[in-house]
Amino acid sequence: MTSPLFGIDLGGTKIEGVVLMPDGSEVLRHRVATPFGNYEATLQAIGALINHLEQQCGRACQRVGIGIPGSVSPQTGLVRNANSTWLNGRNLPGDLTRLVGREIRVNNDANCLALSEIRDGAARGATSVFAVILGTGVGGGLVIDNKIVTGAHGLGGEWGHVPLAHETPRETACYCGRYYCNEMFLSGPSIVAAYGRKSGKKVPNVQAVAKDADAGEPLAIDVLATFGQRLARALGVIVNIVDPEVIILAGGVSNLDGLVENLAHDLGPHIFASAGDGPDNGVEIPIKRAQWGDSSGVRGAARLWEDVT
Repeated sequence: MTSPLFGIDLGGTKIEGVVLMPDGSEVLRHRVATPFGNYEATLQAIGALINHLEQQCGRACQRVGIGIPGSVSPQTGLVRNANSTWLNGRNLPGDLTRLVGREIRVNNDANCLALSEIRDGAARGATSVFAVILGTGVGGGLVIDNKIVTGAHGLGGEWGHVPLAHETPRETACYCGRYYCNEMFLSGPSIVAAYGRKSGKKVPNVQAVAKDADAGEPLAIDVLATFGQRLARALGVIVNIVDPEVIILAGGVSNLDGLVENLAHDLGPHIFASAGDGPDNGVEIPIKRAQWGDSSGVRGAARLWEDVT
């Protein structure tokens, strides 16, 4: 009998678990709240979720893949760069292995997204994909030839903290301590904050900004247009370095109406093809929304063990 794959997506507000068959069919899915700010409680919640998945599907779990909003240093084995900051400096893979008594693989959540989408999602059949999470935070993941590109130091795909060029100085630093990070300009909260600064209005989320734009509010229209141009510029850097076959967008901000269509056009001027080509430079990079939406990360986490029999 084919063994199911077990995956966990550890987010800032929720922990999602899935039991996935290699053909992509889902056996079971379950979510629990993340114990915000509490590392030990987070470990216990993941352990309880794994036990629940086992009991509900009636299959033993030998290995678990886990996606996190950060990365694990190959040198120290410790989590770093997680915007769920209580994970930073912790040996999450080792601590979970000891707690649950199963083999654990941990990878960045955007890498898991990219893996999911190239295996059986919107990038199926491609040889390379760059996947972007645009939500409360911003992240990137790169898969080439069905392998996650983590790099020599585990920093592959850390696009959210690449500086966005040609921006004016900011008084506020990113949570990582740096300035000008893509996350400071392309995340949902950054769009809301930009609209608040321009309009003096307080809105709860990006959807509210989009609603005002749809109603013809010039400042909302301007904020979203600026966001689109910034996103195109930031992705142009990736295209010029990696030249991926497909770009995948995920996260709540990726659902903005017209974003994918406008981005396909706005990206052109930032691609270094041949001199004098201009915006229509003959280079077409398909830009698609994630087929599996918010579920893609946990599906990719399950597939972290797919190459092991």
